[in-house]
Amino acid sequence: MKGNTARPAVLPVAPTRGRLRPLGLDEVRITGGFWARRRHVNETVTLGHCRDWMARAGWTGNFRAAAEGRVPRDRRGREFADSELYKLLEALAWQAGTGTGAAPALDAESAALTEAVAPAQEPDGYLNTAFGRPGQPPRYSDLAWGHELYCYGHLIQAGVAQARSRGEGELTKIALRAADHVCATFGTGGTEAVCGHPQIETALVELARLTGERRYLDQAALFVARRGHGTLPEGEFGRAYHQDDLPVREAGVLRGHAVRALYLAAGAVDVAVETGDEALLAAVVRQWEATVARRTYLTGGMGAHHRDESFGGDFVLPPDRAYAETCAGVASVMLNWRLLLATGEPRYADLAERTLFNVVATSPAQDGRSFFYANTLHRRERGAVPAEDTVSPRAASGLRAPWFAVSCCPTNVARTLAQLPAYLATADDRGVQLHQYADAEIATSLPGGHGVALRILTDYPWGGDVVVRVDRSPDRPWTLSLRVPDWTAGATAWLTDPAGGRRTVAPGTAEITRVFRPGDRIRLELPVRPRWIRADPRVDAVRGTVAVQRGPLVYCAESVDLPDGHDVDAVRVDPSAAPQDGPAGAGDSAGPGGEPGEGATVVVAGEIAAPGARDEGAWPYRPLDDPAGTPAADRAGIVLVPYHSWANRGPATMRVWLPTVNP
Repeated sequence: MKGNTARPAVLPVAPTRGRLRPLGLDEVRITGGFWARRRHVNETVTLGHCRDWMARAGWTGNFRAAAEGRVPRDRRGREFADSELYKLLEALAWQAGTGTGAAPALDAESAALTEAVAPAQEPDGYLNTAFGRPGQPPRYSDLAWGHELYCYGHLIQAGVAQARSRGEGELTKIALRAADHVCATFGTGGTEAVCGHPQIETALVELARLTGERRYLDQAALFVARRGHGTLPEGEFGRAYHQDDLPVREAGVLRGHAVRALYLAAGAVDVAVETGDEALLAAVVRQWEATVARRTYLTGGMGAHHRDESFGGDFVLPPDRAYAETCAGVASVMLNWRLLLATGEPRYADLAERTLFNVVATSPAQDGRSFFYANTLHRRERGAVPAEDTVSPRAASGLRAPWFAVSCCPTNVARTLAQLPAYLATADDRGVQLHQYADAEIATSLPGGHGVALRILTDYPWGGDVVVRVDRSPDRPWTLSLRVPDWTAGATAWLTDPAGGRRTVAPGTAEITRVFRPGDRIRLELPVRPRWIRADPRVDAVRGTVAVQRGPLVYCAESVDLPDGHDVDAVRVDPSAAPQDGPAGAGDSAGPGGEPGEGATVVVAGEIAAPGARDEGAWPYRPLDDPAGTPAADRAGIVLVPYHSWANRGPATMRVWLPTVNP
């Protein structure tokens, strides 16, 4: 492989051009706090949990069965089950690449899984356990639903992860053979088609970046250009489901299946950046803007339809029917990171932060052994506790489940948390930029080989103080840039420089340019306090309600915090009274290992309707001036908890958008 030796090796996304240069897992280390705890659980629990479930479900054994001629008789799982093993392999590689002491054990796990996969690859590079063998459908006979190219995408990303984090090994070689097969089959003069589920586009671009081989980039560009020309059959959900209704350059908004749409947009950005195609990049930016303005939930979740896991129309964002699939959250973070690197605009880091804290962090339970597939914003019924040893339906949202028949989300969360340090910071010719806040250590080089080392100290997201200590700096001026989140709008944020100067800063970025000295401290003070949030009145489903956000965290009412016999639908809040901070930790049970739970609750003024106050058998619609339509209620202080923590304390009802007193 040619590689790009000018860039750090351990990079999930490594563009060769763009406004910002990402810092890799060998340059950024998360040392404590919110994300460190979640990454620890990911490493010590979730990765093994995914491995064990795939073995139990038979998905790992599919590769041996394929190599030994025992399919379709012995094959288990859906047609895309292969991809889950590849995502786990990617997660293992990135986790090992962070320098953890568990790296040898993670490498051994990866080697064992790779050994299971390798025999199933055919001499021409084809690799899939659901197609192409006696008794199975022929290769590429169902591109709309077969997911063959999608599976290759995850295989290739796993191979890239191994090469960058651990050095080229057998997994990388398997991925290269598969990619060469794809180019030979679907390249110019070959089969002019696309996969029903985008994903291979980003993988091929990353492989081109890794190897320096242009043919992989060209193939990705072909797949992006072919999309939207009716290549795939229309199907029951229409062509928009597969984003095959309009060419990428002509679309005005993300539509159809949310994960597919976001993966395609991420791939289009990768192609645009590497080819210098400003028009293609502008098309994705246009779609992002419309989608964020009209089709995104307060949590950052995307996808309002359960039936086809898709975006709804503009402002169709029902909280109780929110699908907001975890994988769509992961895909949104992927897209926002690429747009941030390409443009340098902080709004993309803002949405990534919202999505990380309120979608990605919501999916796994505190113990890392169960997950949400969908992330509703309003749960009307207490769900039943899923059996620990049974596969659950994928859309169940009452409680997190240990595994699903379609378990794309657990492995997607695992690989995202494994590579998370790479989303914190970037560099350019001027200096270093901080985009996400966590206790961390950063060590990188500026142009000319000048070393910079920083230590970030913060209790974010629970508190708003972010202290950056300079541990190493060149003897020349450079610029430190810190993102001031969009949620600070209407409040006051402060920046203190090493000389003690203090100034207010607005949402966007705050910069300090100077000759920094070791020991210098820069302090960003963000106004983390609970605030009422109201929706655009065109979001009909939540008109007359309000929500609470504290810093980047969205809050919710959960029935376990209400008096016995009461439910969240009995709650009415009073937005004329400012929400107040409540006791820390009440919203979370004890964390892994028995350490105290983290978190900050919020208390809001309001009313809780007395049980039985309404005549449940009566006509539910009354004149506005009929006093009988107002049930008896008790004034109360209502406790709200971080949305990401809900359902960690057993079956509960929950709602984010809260009706108001006297609406």
